[in-house]
Amino acid sequence: MRYMIVIAASILFIPAGLLSATITGELKQWHRVTLTFDGPPTSEHDAWNPFLNYRLDVTFRHQDKTYVVPGFYAADGRAAETTAKQGNKWRVHFAPSSTGTWSYRASFKKGQAIAVRDAAEPGTGCSFDGASGTFHISASDKTGRDFRSQGKLHYVGQRYLRFAGSGEYFLKAGAGSPENFLAYYEFDDTYYGGDTVGREGEASPNLGLHRYAPHLDDWRAGDPTWQGSKGKAIIGALNYLASKGMNSAYFLTMNVLGDGEDVWPWIDRNERYRFDCSKLDQWEIVFSHMEQFGIMLHVIMQETENELLLDVGRTDTQRRLYYRELVARFGHHLGLVWNLGEENGLADWAPNGQDDAMRKAMADHLRSLDPYESPIVIHTLPTQPMRDRVFSTLLGYESIDGPSLQVSNQKDVHGVTLDWIRQAREAEKQWVVCLDEIGPPSTGVMPDMNDPDHDNVRKYALWGNLMAGGGGVEWYFGYEYPHSDLHCEDWRSRDRMWDLSRYAVEFFQRYLPFPEMQPADELISNPNAHCLAKIGEIYAIYLRDGGSTNLDLGDCAHEFTVHWYNPRSGGALRQGTARTVKGPGKVALGHPGQDGSQDWALLVQRRQQN
Repeated sequence: MRYMIVIAASILFIPAGLLSATITGELKQWHRVTLTFDGPPTSEHDAWNPFLNYRLDVTFRHQDKTYVVPGFYAADGRAAETTAKQGNKWRVHFAPSSTGTWSYRASFKKGQAIAVRDAAEPGTGCSFDGASGTFHISASDKTGRDFRSQGKLHYVGQRYLRFAGSGEYFLKAGAGSPENFLAYYEFDDTYYGGDTVGREGEASPNLGLHRYAPHLDDWRAGDPTWQGSKGKAIIGALNYLASKGMNSAYFLTMNVLGDGEDVWPWIDRNERYRFDCSKLDQWEIVFSHMEQFGIMLHVIMQETENELLLDVGRTDTQRRLYYRELVARFGHHLGLVWNLGEENGLADWAPNGQDDAMRKAMADHLRSLDPYESPIVIHTLPTQPMRDRVFSTLLGYESIDGPSLQVSNQKDVHGVTLDWIRQAREAEKQWVVCLDEIGPPSTGVMPDMNDPDHDNVRKYALWGNLMAGGGGVEWYFGYEYPHSDLHCEDWRSRDRMWDLSRYAVEFFQRYLPFPEMQPADELISNPNAHCLAKIGEIYAIYLRDGGSTNLDLGDCAHEFTVHWYNPRSGGALRQGTARTVKGPGKVALGHPGQDGSQDWALLVQRRQQN
């Protein structure tokens, strides 16, 4: 293809290959690489909608790897700083999965609603269509918590997500509240858009935006901001969460008609086809900081009150455009899980909510858009009939990688997690089963001042999920206590809960080959305990109410060491009254030697022969 440029009555023909992008970024494996093209000048409000009537896709290739990445309209290319609503910049973000030389080629088409049509449908090539070039990617220099040292977090057909770079498996522990985390007062054009009317059994409306003032001092020199000093408090809040060892955060990208009424990606609450370039660029600053601090983005794309807001629940123009913008702007992030919707299946104003076909259409379309194949999950209400209704027909479905569990009675967490792991295994697609909301809904995880030890949450919810082979937890704060689900300003209100969560995850990550272990409660005699086992090699046992237990070693005649771990304080393993046991058959594991009525975890490991 050739392009005609008129200059002083002279006609020049420029090969498309000479039209190249401006490339920014560190040009390292797993780091964000941004390509910016000069295209047609337009605006968020232009009569010819730049979000709907243009389509940018860039194909990246390296050896046998090919990614087709959607792009987006970026106003002046500096909208986070300038609040620009207009400009001629078009952009794509890319996270290269390999070192070496990558090539790129842009497809830039114009046509009525072309952004939401199938890629194969015709459109008119324009401006920089066909622009191409190459760039070289070197190895990442990142270490520690930074996801760029680990690579993309993938679903790999097992109970746990896994990093493509390091090969390490991921157990999540983090914040499930505030769900309207992005309702932050220093994001452009962010405001409360509701009617101030509370609903029975729900949090009161959030009449003021989040300021996160208690976390302002957690911001550090060198951390990102925008427009001078904006963003310090929300960045500081994430710094605090990371300092507690947490690695995930749950948040809505759209709560129109729902709880909060203060988060949406569009230029206005009542708009569905035009996106706010400056606000979304500011979200990207926050998301990039999360990635560098090892905090996974758990992106909740809708909630029960608005599941029929876009296309009356179908996957048509509005939903396709919404998904495309989210994938184009944020899909490159390494630690990201797409959640199709909170409490799906029962909208307040449409009792039947979305149905199974609608859920599958959402998942399929999102899967087709996302070149990185980020995990896709879905959340529903906490009753067993609703879980059966929503989750059962999705078992084995290729585009769904797990359920996002809500469980009202914390004592049910272990059994519910076990049940969905079993059903998924029998359907021949193992799910990652995470606990993302606990009840009762009025309380969830209470502040430390109201529940300093968090005994029930720790014993039944946290260890209940992990000892069943679950993928981890995020903590919901209820609506009855200070710093609630919608109104939380200070994550320090649950400082002790973050510690307890970290202790649990550290036990698994330090001492267990947990991806190789299976739930095996039948091997122990204590009815108030749980067991994960790699039979004949290693056993993890959680004594919820203290005491002791026997362990059935079966035919294994080897000697095993016995160590104890304190779930209330973490730290090193310690020895109890029985330092070793030897099979075959059932063996007594002794006692911890102190605080015997408290909960304990045991590590029973086959002694290595010299």
